[in-house]
Amino acid sequence: MDWTHYRFRSLWPLPAECAAVYQALERVEEYPRWWPQVRAVSRLNDTTGIITIRSVLPYDMTFTARETRRDPAAGVLEIAMSGDIEGWSRWTVTADGTGTLARYDQVVDVSKPLLRRLAVPGRPFFRANHRLMMRAGRRGLLGHLQAV
Repeated sequence: MDWTHYRFRSLWPLPAECAAVYQALERVEEYPRWWPQVRAVSRLNDTTGIITIRSVLPYDMTFTARETRRDPAAGVLEIAMSGDIEGWSRWTVTADGTGTLARYDQVVDVSKPLLRRLAVPGRPFFRANHRLMMRAGRRGLLGHLQAV
């Protein structure tokens, strides 16, 4: 088993229209306004930016995010990531009853040296850290959607 390889999936049921959820998720530069763990987003061009995140554990992760798919009709936003983490992530936004389900999938390898050294003993903490970050992101997005 490669202890630095991670697969994550988060499901965010949201009481909002698909179009509003998709629009909020595609505006990555606004994430720091509503997602506390997204510390900074710096656009390099229309499809690439640098993102810094930090959840509960005391370390930042910085990576370059390059858009690989933007498909509003299918509700899909996908990026390739390189830097402290290498891999991809995808939002898939679909109707769910009277609201929306935002599904987040991520497959990454950790390349940050400290996290690689702590891969085996730290793995359960890293996974819990990710869950806490995603939970806070859903709460933040819900508040953002209600304020808009």
